[in-house]
Amino acid sequence: MGTLSKLRRMVLRENVSVREAARRLRISRNTAAKWLNEPQMVEPRYPRRAPAPSLLDPYREQLASWLKTDSYRGKRERRSVRAYFEAIRAMGFTGSKNLVYGFCSNWKQEQANAPRNAGFVPLSFELGEAFQFDWSCEYVVIAGLRRRLEVAHTKLAASRAFVLVAYFTQSHEMLFDAHTKAFEVFGGVPKRGIYDNMRTAVDKVGKGKERSVNARFESMTGHYLFEAEFCNRAAGWEKGRVEKNVQDRRRHIWREAAEKRWNSLAELNAWLLRACQDSWAELSHPDWPELTVADVMQDERSRLMALPKAFDGYVEQPLRVTSTALIHFQRNRYSVPCEWVNTVVSVRAYPEFLRVVDNHGEVVDLVRSFERDQTFYDWQHYISLIERKPGALRNGAPFKTMPEPLQELQRQLLKNAGGDRVMAQVLSAIPLHGLDTVMVAIEIALEGGRASAEHVINTLARLKDGARPLAVLQIDTPLTLQTPPLANVSRYDSLRTQEVSHVQ
Repeated sequence: MGTLSKLRRMVLRENVSVREAARRLRISRNTAAKWLNEPQMVEPRYPRRAPAPSLLDPYREQLASWLKTDSYRGKRERRSVRAYFEAIRAMGFTGSKNLVYGFCSNWKQEQANAPRNAGFVPLSFELGEAFQFDWSCEYVVIAGLRRRLEVAHTKLAASRAFVLVAYFTQSHEMLFDAHTKAFEVFGGVPKRGIYDNMRTAVDKVGKGKERSVNARFESMTGHYLFEAEFCNRAAGWEKGRVEKNVQDRRRHIWREAAEKRWNSLAELNAWLLRACQDSWAELSHPDWPELTVADVMQDERSRLMALPKAFDGYVEQPLRVTSTALIHFQRNRYSVPCEWVNTVVSVRAYPEFLRVVDNHGEVVDLVRSFERDQTFYDWQHYISLIERKPGALRNGAPFKTMPEPLQELQRQLLKNAGGDRVMAQVLSAIPLHGLDTVMVAIEIALEGGRASAEHVINTLARLKDGARPLAVLQIDTPLTLQTPPLANVSRYDSLRTQEVSHVQ
């Protein structure tokens, strides 16, 4: 266009000949004459040249198919361009990898510039109508280790109030616990919940809106009386408010959380709750900029359904107790009372602990761990077994976790013959008298330098009996002695004389 403009000015304004103008502009005289014969100034168009055949032509469709397939996968699962090159070279391609790199780059650029859908319809929600739920993956340092966390985001669609709760996994019991904690913070339950097709809620995705919902998830929705609604496939915009919340909180709350060091997950979750509530007071509501999210939240709280008692969101699994009184749960081992050996127990998994129930209804709660290949003993579970097998005390793995006074008593007793049986007698007193009382008796025995089962048991008896007279001594009475008793030792002489005469 620039050359054409110069040509027209030189010929039509400055009266330069066509031959001279073509010479100055270094173009053909015929081309210059053709351009000047046009009634209007139109951009010159040149016939498109047919591309030269390339070695990559037989493989273009295959590469495009691979690129399209990988575009639906996660970034970590997509193949690299080098992998494409190696694949088509195995199919007989003899060209260089630059051809493959260039084709992939052009294909991705064409997809980026391709026309998109018409757009999205703005959504509007009434107060108390709905909430949206989603998960995100974050990384923080807990107890000195960088841990991957699954974070539950629950956001009210109208007021935009949100709650974040972090877990180590994204399982059913975590999902139920996240709802319970969010509803407690909101002070009620909305009428609808909007989800994507997560596996913890949907067993099978059917046509359209048909869903096969998980039975335990249905129990939770029935308990809180809200209706679950699931988005269409690849339609995250249908819950766009919580999707945006994931990105916004990642730039704000999680950036600050990643800079801190946390002692436990409970400490992190307590901080997250305070950070969410502080954000409510700072963020302006998008529909009413003069109000904060906290202000609108106060109005929405009155529109929510009443909050029932917390849903008992456990996941139950039957497990068999091994001969060493252990159960295997998610690649960890936990001890249970040795009386349950070789029986089937019910394990109810909660986010923070495991509740084990035997056939007779006896319940034991165990602290849950999310590590792998670990064994967690409770030495008190093996006391009744050690009464029959006291020799196992010397190298018994569970008894290495006993308190230090018990271990010191064991070291002293095992120096003598039969010390393991004596230690078993001391341990058998714990179910009867309680651990705290036995610990006091052991400390008294160790201070006296007489470490024996008889001394410990006698000390326990004195501790039990010594607690009774104290109540008698504290009784107040108005009676007083008018004549205090006098010590008269001569009485004993008279008694001795009488006894001698009787014998004679």
